[in-house]
Amino acid sequence: MKIKFVVLLLCGVIVMSCDDSGNSTTTDIEATEIPQERKKITVKTIESIEYMDYALSSESENAIAAWDRYHELATQIGYLKKADFSFFNGDLDLLKKFIKEFKTQMPEQFQTNLIISRNAIVETELLKLNENLTIDNISREEKLSNIKALFIAFSNLNYLINKKLEGDFYNQIQPE
Repeated sequence: MKIKFVVLLLCGVIVMSCDDSGNSTTTDIEATEIPQERKKITVKTIESIEYMDYALSSESENAIAAWDRYHELATQIGYLKKADFSFFNGDLDLLKKFIKEFKTQMPEQFQTNLIISRNAIVETELLKLNENLTIDNISREEKLSNIKALFIAFSNLNYLINKKLEGDFYNQIQPE
């Protein structure tokens, strides 16, 4: 009689514990779906990134008119500001080819140590952003941080190009 009572009690405990696990599974699924929606990076989140954005002067635009890869990068960064990641999370080999052409097509007047080092920073940020956008387990904040770093690097490249041309202009002025 005691054995029947113990078996009956164990069966009751097992049945009650099975019922609880079903409810917690649906709760877990709902809980994991909510953060997935928050992981999306939208135009609004990219627009909220604060940084100093330098534009090229008209003299600088004329000086880089033949630098096709610069114009393509500027266009792609414009798309990135609209949350279009297709260029930045694409094939790594294509991105490396683009970076190589970006460096080799640079006009000779801009091949100074400052601008070359800034190009290296832009290259690093491009590769880092590509890696972080293609890996799924990178946090949204880390991706936004990488996007901001690329914006800053490109903006600083624009600043140095402007500064170089301005310095060249002032060096041409001869005192009377």
